[in-house]
Amino acid sequence: MNPTRPSRRRFLIETAVVVSSLPLGAHLLAREAHAQDLPMLPTSNPQAKALAYVETTDGLTHANFKPGSDCSNCQFYAGAADSAAAPCTLFPGHRVAGKGWCSAWAKKA
Repeated sequence: MNPTRPSRRRFLIETAVVVSSLPLGAHLLAREAHAQDLPMLPTSNPQAKALAYVETTDGLTHANFKPGSDCSNCQFYAGAADSAAAPCTLFPGHRVAGKGWCSAWAKKA
């Protein structure tokens, strides 16, 4: 096999890999779009109440709250640290505020 001229077999393998990865790429892009369509978590949600969820940490006096801890740096936050809102694995079907907090907060690794 000549390294400067790809063989037909190599071409077919590379084409198969590219074609088979297209649905995965489309799925990942669609997933990101769906995350933006999710509604914000209402503080009246039973799970939000159980975990003492708040949309902002300003003036928060919860016993477990530590300054500097918010949703954007929590391991359950499924968005970029600088995003205003993103899905949270604790609240399926909803987005939470990046500056929010709940009692299940755990530092992102």
